[in-house]
Amino acid sequence: MPEICRFFGIIIAMYYNEHNPPHFHAKYGEFIAEINIHTLEIIAGNLPKRAKALVLEWADEHRQELLKNWELARLNFELNKIEPLQ
Repeated sequence: MPEICRFFGIIIAMYYNEHNPPHFHAKYGEFIAEINIHTLEIIAGNLPKRAKALVLEWADEHRQELLKNWELARLNFELNKIEPLQ
């Protein structure tokens, strides 16, 4: 799973040839979640409250970049790194 960003101990990644809806994976310790890029809702898994808030803030700021990476992943192209939350 290609890592596209890392901040505050949270790893953001996407798989190639994934199922719809467009989403990304967030991992924090033993917690893993899939987040819908369009709605920013968790569609599988869970995260602690603070980690979830950080991931959603980051995703809201980088939604267009996430969608671009989603398209790249669907075509099996290299994904772009995205700036971390500051």
